[in-house]
Amino acid sequence: MIAEVKPQNKGTKQLFENPILEKLSRTHISIPLIIFFSYAGGLLYWNIKNTSLTPLTTIALFLVGVVAFTWVEYMVHRHVFHLKTYTELRAKLQYKMHGVHHEFPKDKDRLAMPPLLSITIATILLLIFKLVMGDFVFAFLPGFLVGYASYLSVHYMVHAYAPPKNFFKALWVNHSVHHYKDGEIVFGVSSPLWDYIYGTMKMPEAKN
Repeated sequence: MIAEVKPQNKGTKQLFENPILEKLSRTHISIPLIIFFSYAGGLLYWNIKNTSLTPLTTIALFLVGVVAFTWVEYMVHRHVFHLKTYTELRAKLQYKMHGVHHEFPKDKDRLAMPPLLSITIATILLLIFKLVMGDFVFAFLPGFLVGYASYLSVHYMVHAYAPPKNFFKALWVNHSVHHYKDGEIVFGVSSPLWDYIYGTMKMPEAKN
């Protein structure tokens, strides 16, 4: 279970005594969005210029990448960000990774992965997927990265803005349940698909 924290409506918290590490733990939302959309665009350009993938194959792999990211988003949020905190070390790790976000959910500087880590992970994924998928990676990974950028956009909006008066409001409601009602359900942010599949899309029971 995630370490118990009481959500604060405003404020922030210093995670690192070292000012450089503290600075690196924060980012404006625009920076990772620019990084991931640019990275995806560069990979698609390479795909067009240097591979023999057809447009139809490229589009299909791109869409598979987007859907694949929604699954990774769910699994990482549920099993990594909410890892069981049965030791002090795990509790500290979980808090630095995600617990601080639950305590200060409106801290806009911590609503996305820091840029240095973003670039590193994207490059590692490129190298790993290239070994497994060959040239298919240049169509699949752009979709995966666009999926991540879309998740970042949704995550930022649900914390920074009031919900819209349309069907997208459900995303705001779902994430509010996760933050303010029960942190062990509704793990999907950009999509509730995997919550329905894995049985975590449920509202908390009313207390008597």
